[in-house]
Amino acid sequence: MRPAAWPWWVRVLAVWSAARLVSAALLLVAATRQEALGAVPAQPSYGTFVSLMFDGDWYRRIAEDGYPSTLPRGADGLVVQNAWAFYPLFPGLVRLVVAVTGASWEVTAPALATVLGAAAALVVHRVVERGAPAACTARPGLPLATVALLAVFPTAVVTQVAYTESLALLLVALVLLGLVGRRYALVAVAVVLLGFTRSVALPVAAVVGVHALVRLVRARRGEEPLRPSGAAGLVGLGVLAVASGFAWPAVTGWVTGVEDAYLQTQGAWRGVREVTPFGALGYATRFWLGGWAVPGLVGAFALLGGLLLLPAARRLAPELRAWPAAYVLYLAAVVEPGSSTARFLLLAFPYAAVVAGLVTRPAVARRAWLAAVVVLSLVLQAVWVLTIWVFTPPADWPP
Repeated sequence: MRPAAWPWWVRVLAVWSAARLVSAALLLVAATRQEALGAVPAQPSYGTFVSLMFDGDWYRRIAEDGYPSTLPRGADGLVVQNAWAFYPLFPGLVRLVVAVTGASWEVTAPALATVLGAAAALVVHRVVERGAPAACTARPGLPLATVALLAVFPTAVVTQVAYTESLALLLVALVLLGLVGRRYALVAVAVVLLGFTRSVALPVAAVVGVHALVRLVRARRGEEPLRPSGAAGLVGLGVLAVASGFAWPAVTGWVTGVEDAYLQTQGAWRGVREVTPFGALGYATRFWLGGWAVPGLVGAFALLGGLLLLPAARRLAPELRAWPAAYVLYLAAVVEPGSSTARFLLLAFPYAAVVAGLVTRPAVARRAWLAAVVVLSLVLQAVWVLTIWVFTPPADWPP
């Protein structure tokens, strides 16, 4: 049977698995360059390398020991780096699987992340297929092409290590699938879980707002009915998204007895401890880009914003355009730009649909464009893995 005749889900899993094998090979090469670091020996095994490096060790500690009841502080009285910066759902799931199977963290954490990543790829395919029919008509095969570009994204390697990206990607995709399919119970469950996975639930509220506005406009045009109860439900969904965005900081403050415990903990990882909206853009970009900070910022926002104005983006559902716009703006507001920024962009997966849809015909041009982007992405992935994922003691930049 030719691959084109395979069921859609087989093709998705085949593409995703092939990309993960390439990433695994890159990680194995990177492991040979790793010096001894804490619990990680020099030239560690694959399981150790992908489960205990960087944030993986924090998640292991959470899974095995939980969170501290008080905020750890240094001799100067300032809060030091601690487990409260990391959300509980992924390590909690790993702990459950370990309890059931008896497998080790080194086996369970990357295996679960890999399975969740594959599930996310399936949902992403469905989101593009059902949420962007016009785009799929203009560019046949767009859902699978989107999955392919997402699979080889330079930082997609984190979907098979002990990080939360796989779970967060799955939940974000479920939110968008629920919105385009009018399955609001699915959206509610996904956004609540997202609130305990990563700090990305707040921009979901903006997407819900865009969705509600589209429903209202269509109702006034007589294209789609919207009853008062339905409108109230959408308002409630937006409120739920906002509440989910503040849930983990609230839990952190309640358990530790320090109202802004989460913000103080986040400040321990920053070059400047004060966490203010958009406050890090200035000093962080000056640190990385020097005199090119302003042109660099303008160029980055122009690129990311301009992509969403192209015909390939306008053919996507409003929700698929609203999510990357809201998410990137949110990142600019709350994240200190640094070596982890490229990893965060993985969740803005509708950009992959835009890039894949830039060339629509003829078929040979579509394939050539997709192949070129895939090759470039894999080259950048190799650079990212071999430079960022390898930690050089005593200090280095984290992925």
